[in-house]
Amino acid sequence: MLRVLGDAFSKFAKKYLPDALIFAMILTLITFVLGMVIQKKSPIDMIVYMGDGFWSLLAFAMQMCLVLMTGHILAQTKPMAALLRMIAKAANTPFKAVALACVVMIVTSYLNWGFGLIFTSLLAIEIARNMKGKGLHYPLLVASAYSGFLVWHAGLSASAPLLVNTQGHFLQAKIGLIPVSQTIFSPIGYVPVLVLLVTLPFIMAGMHPKKEQVIEVDPSVFVEKKEKPKKDPSQMTPAERMENSMVLSLIIGIIGLIYVFYYFFVKKGSLDLNILNFIFLMVGILLHGTPRNFIDAAIEAGKTVWAIVVQFPFYAGIMGMMTKSGLAATIANWFASFSTAKTLPLYTYWSAGLINLFIPSGGGQWSVQGPIMIDAAMKIGASVPKVIMGVAWGDAWTNMIQPFWALPLLSVAKLEIRDIMGYCVMALIWSGIVTSVLFLVL
Repeated sequence: MLRVLGDAFSKFAKKYLPDALIFAMILTLITFVLGMVIQKKSPIDMIVYMGDGFWSLLAFAMQMCLVLMTGHILAQTKPMAALLRMIAKAANTPFKAVALACVVMIVTSYLNWGFGLIFTSLLAIEIARNMKGKGLHYPLLVASAYSGFLVWHAGLSASAPLLVNTQGHFLQAKIGLIPVSQTIFSPIGYVPVLVLLVTLPFIMAGMHPKKEQVIEVDPSVFVEKKEKPKKDPSQMTPAERMENSMVLSLIIGIIGLIYVFYYFFVKKGSLDLNILNFIFLMVGILLHGTPRNFIDAAIEAGKTVWAIVVQFPFYAGIMGMMTKSGLAATIANWFASFSTAKTLPLYTYWSAGLINLFIPSGGGQWSVQGPIMIDAAMKIGASVPKVIMGVAWGDAWTNMIQPFWALPLLSVAKLEIRDIMGYCVMALIWSGIVTSVLFLVL
């Protein structure tokens, strides 16, 4: 049954789903029209909203490029490559390979979503290398790796739950500080994670196609590091000696790691994208040994970030139209209008899933939808922490059919969104059933 459904959704996606950039352009047009029809905004208004928002994600786009590049650079070091190979060896059958990719993404993205995305992307490549010629369906492997990303907004780097537990957050006057014991460490936070950890790998692995339908990995995916012939130091120019100096890498790397120690143990900072990128960068410099080795790895890693650079501005434009036209607020208010204290968290989850298609940013979506759903919760006596988790789970839920977060993985895997989306639909359906039921019964 799972194989039949997976095959059907996959065939549909390959036939009708365009490239991720086209998907972003179509969403732009849909948002443009909805803003005029529902919010009664003029075409000029919507154009201005899009243009004003178009570059609002530049800092975030740069962070994502660095997540991808620094992770890729680190993976090209001998110790990290050895670690990935060791984990990948556990996948000695197609079923185990697909299930392992999902499990690792669930665990790592629960710890930190940025780390999970890049680590599991690179692990999927290593699994594919290990299973080459053994009948592993590569698109399903990559889809399974991505499916585990479903849990990130209930994890330790969850945007909305962490924000409402931060002194001075923008809703503090209304709800005060909401401890994580009531959000990510409450049943509606961890129970869906545990259920998905136990069930989702089997759902994904159960869709593995028959042998005659298997698409194996293209060898061009693998980055084979070519060892350059080493020059004798006496024949090097002063510039070449600096480029091949282990001392320079060692000094810079140690300085960086001292700052990491200061950040966590003196400043008491938390793990975020900036410090994650900093750690990856400094450890990469150290493990590559010389600046020249690091530079060569960075050149190779840079080839994978074009999709982020080109597509993120379109989503920033969509976010601008959704927020400034009031369209996101209208959608959230509509769901809140017919909710009861018991059903509001569930309807918040569904509405967050819908809004996430247009605002695929956890923090950005909370800033738009959070105040509306919190007001509704306080009016009808619904659980504020559960409503917060409704936004969080909904934001993560429809990532399965939203290419925004899949771009880093697809860049590394050298696949298009149509190659994995059919299988991701099954993850969307299953997680939607699981989480919806749990919102009602917990």
